[in-house]
Amino acid sequence: NENWNFYWMNVQTIRNVFSVENGYRLSDDQIVNHFPNHYELTRKDLMVKNIKRYRRELEKEGSPLAEKDENGKYLHLDFIPVTFMLPADYNMFVEEFRRNPCSTWIMKPCGKAQGRGIFLINKLSQIKKWSRDNKPPNYATSTSKEIYVISLYIDSPLLIAGKKFDLRFYVLVTSFRPLKCYLYKLGFCRFCTVKYTPNTNELDNMFVHLTNVAIQKHGDDYNPIHGGKWTVANLKLYLESTQGKKVTDKLFDEIHWMIVHSLKAVAPIMSNDKHCFECYGYDIITDSKLKPWLIEVNASPSLAASTANDRIMKYNLINDTLNIVVPNGDISASKFHKTPA
Repeated sequence: NENWNFYWMNVQTIRNVFSVENGYRLSDDQIVNHFPNHYELTRKDLMVKNIKRYRRELEKEGSPLAEKDENGKYLHLDFIPVTFMLPADYNMFVEEFRRNPCSTWIMKPCGKAQGRGIFLINKLSQIKKWSRDNKPPNYATSTSKEIYVISLYIDSPLLIAGKKFDLRFYVLVTSFRPLKCYLYKLGFCRFCTVKYTPNTNELDNMFVHLTNVAIQKHGDDYNPIHGGKWTVANLKLYLESTQGKKVTDKLFDEIHWMIVHSLKAVAPIMSNDKHCFECYGYDIITDSKLKPWLIEVNASPSLAASTANDRIMKYNLINDTLNIVVPNGDISASKFHKTPA
């Protein structure tokens, strides 16, 4: 059915719309909510790959943004944990692991969401067991093995009331070239239901380590009224009162910085289709030194409401998104009908 102007599609539908086999062409008055290759930022392995490439290119250009310290760490672009792809980068991972044998790592399947398939390891033998357990059958091709990312675990996260949390920010992108993005003010924090401990005996306890609501809602201590969530505004007030305004402002400036540079990292390779926009869900963890780390970016952040406050916040998110993308509900007034200067 082509009788539509605005379509909020899921990832699978957008893949079908832009597939070469389909041959479907969007008309001038049709707008969709994903760029054709949005996955360059939202697939865990591709996000890391593109940010690493971006840093190398800046370094090659001699950009001050790519400046490093005496230990070889980026001074301005060090916002993703040390990460490898498995099984492809296994040897490099082993080398890094042996340099820090007491470290903890977190493994995530690239093609899954909501905490599915994630686990923590602190021994090489655990990787070998995973490799054996995930070995494809003889009749399968070598490419059928699921790709995982393995990242150095942030084992000293900032805690509130002894609990780990992450931050969810929503970022609307209406163009990648030139880059035009909007940060939604009403983000939130998701808390674990069980107090955090770095004790290796608790590595399998996902209620301690993973903040995903899809995981935490099954915990005995989950509170369905507030859903284990704070608004970002409340977090900011808390940090200003406990850490000081200057430190808090620096944290949020660094979060804005990482969002912009993650988008700039993928901008050159994005299919900047005039019919598209994207509302990304950024997941960020802050460590005990108040340094933010980009964990992942979601292409289809959940718009389902788990609490009354959630419903209000996400209603406003959708409303504000539509007001920017389709001003006054008028397709002809949208940016898609304006020639770039």
